[in-house]
Amino acid sequence: MARCFVTRELPGGAIERLRAEHEVEVWSERLPPSPDELRARTRAAEGLLCLLTDRVDRELIGAAADLRVISNYAVGSDNVDLDAAAERGIPVGITPDVLTEATADMAFALLLAAARRVVEADAEARRGEWVTWEPARLLGRDVHGRTLGIVGHGRIGRAMAHRARGFDMDVVHSSRSGGVPLETLLESSDFVSIHLPLTPATRGLIGEPELRRMRPWAVLVNTARGAIVDTAALVRALREGWIGAAGVDVMEPEPPPADHPLLAAPNLTIAPHIASATHAARERMADLAVDNLLAGLAGRPLPAAAQSG
Repeated sequence: MARCFVTRELPGGAIERLRAEHEVEVWSERLPPSPDELRARTRAAEGLLCLLTDRVDRELIGAAADLRVISNYAVGSDNVDLDAAAERGIPVGITPDVLTEATADMAFALLLAAARRVVEADAEARRGEWVTWEPARLLGRDVHGRTLGIVGHGRIGRAMAHRARGFDMDVVHSSRSGGVPLETLLESSDFVSIHLPLTPATRGLIGEPELRRMRPWAVLVNTARGAIVDTAALVRALREGWIGAAGVDVMEPEPPPADHPLLAAPNLTIAPHIASATHAARERMADLAVDNLLAGLAGRPLPAAAQSG
């Protein structure tokens, strides 16, 4: 029986499956453990099930002498030092596939909400400003028949394209596997949706030059990782009208401080990283995360292992 530390309560019954085979400690507070607390709780652990908000760095991995497997409750692994784990022979698990449809749903919801100014309209109605029907009030942008540019053409990007075709949208993509150059996509799209992992190559990929290439009415949607977009440039783009609007489920940093300038930017629809937040998706994530942990502790290949590099 191995010692496991789980950094948050998870939906569904996956943790009970883990408890049936191993000794499990679950962090019970709403906020994540501090870096010092995380290191202290992981020091004697053989299995770690962590969240994307937990920084599993070289120092933590080096201090956990008994650690044999890391299972990340996320589709990506940018919060884990994969090189440090590989040097120790520690496999790292992730939870891809199970949140594809939920994330694509959220991306399209943000696209629609930003295009049609849904959040702004809701706020006006609740403030009692709905006093009459006005022909020029709260005009938004058509989605049907417009062009959607998808940056990244993996599982979620393809699911987003499938939804767009239901709106008779023209879909173009830019990715390592093909499509059009990013510059062409930005210049020709009415909506741009980002579906990339965060890597050294994608960090800051969408900055001032890229935002200035976009159409002045275009909508940027990001449900991937906040750091793929230069936040300061996005704030300027919204304030100065380089683009029409943005819908984001991710930011840099997360959570943002209350005075973060992006929170005060105009024409922004924002959600607190909830793209995968459906009952089914989050429970499937928990099941896969526990499956990864159980496999690693048993010396078997992980069902879904992260790849370094």
